[in-house]
Amino acid sequence: MALEQIKVAVLGGGSFGTALASIAADNGARVSQWMRDSALVDQINEEHRNGRYLPDYAINQAVTATTDIREAVEGAVLVLVAIPSSAFRQVVRQAKSWLLPSQILVSTTKGIEQESFLLMSQVLEEETGFDHIGVIAGPNLASEIADKQLTATVVASQDPLTRTRVQKVLSCRYFRVYASNDRHGVELGGALKNIYAISAGMAAALGMGENTRSMLMTRALAEMGRFAVAQGANPMTFLGLAGVGDLIVTCSSKLSRNYRVGFALGEGRSLEEAVEALGQVAEGVNTVRLVCDKAREMKVYMPLAEGLNRVLFEGVAPREMARTLMMGEHSSDVEFVLPREDVHQAHESENGGSDGR
Repeated sequence: MALEQIKVAVLGGGSFGTALASIAADNGARVSQWMRDSALVDQINEEHRNGRYLPDYAINQAVTATTDIREAVEGAVLVLVAIPSSAFRQVVRQAKSWLLPSQILVSTTKGIEQESFLLMSQVLEEETGFDHIGVIAGPNLASEIADKQLTATVVASQDPLTRTRVQKVLSCRYFRVYASNDRHGVELGGALKNIYAISAGMAAALGMGENTRSMLMTRALAEMGRFAVAQGANPMTFLGLAGVGDLIVTCSSKLSRNYRVGFALGEGRSLEEAVEALGQVAEGVNTVRLVCDKAREMKVYMPLAEGLNRVLFEGVAPREMARTLMMGEHSSDVEFVLPREDVHQAHESENGGSDGR
């Protein structure tokens, strides 16, 4: 199907959804972008600008914004759902009366539903029962995409049609779409890295150096892989864009919302002050408690996530968290090479031998 014959719907008026809507229009698709805010709809349609999230970005004039979700999704070959996790299910329920099983539904949201611990593609599956479901994740700072900086992302689905259609609709000279069949791993990578971006922001505000940031990111990757494998994902997925790629950019850039929340916390602000100053959703704040609860339930060792959870919700000072992390148990570096249990057994044996002398 030629792109000029394709209608694409984007649900959500945020920065990433807006950037993807404009890319699809640049590629020749007819694009309808749904959002609740009628003033923002008028601004996009009249000025071709999203003044709230991407004020300096010229949106392709072929993007039509609407507050009518039926108008947005009816006849769309591809529906991109770019809604925060807290409202994701509600919007999908609102749209599903006008959706058809032949349509492709793709989540761009990097979060976990609080009540169910479901990922967003699982919410799409549960609500619609459709076969053509996928996710997009990767090191994708929306402001850099808007500036047409060279960027890569991953579309993940078990369905080949979903993967190829997204690649055709969104690939362009500055935005490259790679494919994966590990939807669960790609989506977990996108959700989990938000936790560690907050920790990296705190470390930067506390004046910690590049050694510290490198340690945080690599140990974060170990935790992410450990948790994802326990959830049935492929650990190799975390070597790609949705794992280490997304982790690097989110833990290194002041453009990252989660990094900025962490930086504000490291400066001494309260969580409420940090989130209010951001003015946007930082999914990591919602994700850390959910992941820690699930990790305890599954007996998955996640000291970085647990430490951040104590800072966010138990009043522990960020610098105290950093100190206690260095006092944790001895462990292995890459667990898929040397299992943690082998290191623990060796230490227990050493301790037992010493006590017996």
